[in-house]
Amino acid sequence: MDTQSLSAFVAIVDHQSFSEAAEALHLTQPAISKRLASLENQIGTALIDRRQRGMALTDAGSRLLPYARRILDELHNARLDLETTTHRIAGRLPVIASHHIGLHHLPAWLRRFNREFPQVELALQFMDSESAFEQMRRRVCELAFVTLNDAMDQHFNVHEQWADPMVFVCGKTHPLADVRKPTLASLAPYSALLPDTGTATYRVVSRLFLSEGLTLNPQMPTNYLETLKMMTSVGLGWSVLPLKMTDESLVRLEVPHQLERMLGAVGLAGRELSPAARALLRIVKDMH
Repeated sequence: MDTQSLSAFVAIVDHQSFSEAAEALHLTQPAISKRLASLENQIGTALIDRRQRGMALTDAGSRLLPYARRILDELHNARLDLETTTHRIAGRLPVIASHHIGLHHLPAWLRRFNREFPQVELALQFMDSESAFEQMRRRVCELAFVTLNDAMDQHFNVHEQWADPMVFVCGKTHPLADVRKPTLASLAPYSALLPDTGTATYRVVSRLFLSEGLTLNPQMPTNYLETLKMMTSVGLGWSVLPLKMTDESLVRLEVPHQLERMLGAVGLAGRELSPAARALLRIVKDMH
């Protein structure tokens, strides 16, 4: 089994599309189909069930996939080990950041990083943390700066983490703004402006309400915290936002519960970081 065929197989699985996998590997679609066919001939069985609508792994494909990923990861690690003898930090560094980290943390890190390592080409993508984890599994980037959650699995290493305090807030015109000592029961009748139910923030708030036998009333979920802040500031409901985001447009509700989430830098387990990625991590650690 040659690594080019394994790369083609993994790319097809990750992208669920021959054309998108070919584009990712800078190949034509016939070329990537040929590489998959070659691998299937070597193994003697089909790896992907090509159905009319979508595709699925065969039993053999499911069994081969984790081995293929490990082989490609080890090849990646070997290349890095050989390249690090030059002690030169350069090349392309693909990084994912959540929207919040991208707005409130990343600028200071990148300002210093670009000054100290001008030969590194940063390739940045911004997305919600849950999407970032999926992209990391596909080996799209080396590092992701995200909200950590209890659903993370053994695929990931947490290289750095820090607490992000969060507070209950509402707009100045919202009825809760005049409540002197608000409780969760005070908040329950009003619309809650929170991220999607799959996010760490929603789960933290939901557990609080559940522990007191209260029902949340979520409205218009969005994972973009700046949008939640805007909707809260105009009085559409209450929210839970990072303390760093609060300003004069919001009223902090002194609910007697301390909330925080954990932010962090994650990489893939079993896949070594490049010198450029390690250099960026050193800056993040220095500045926290």
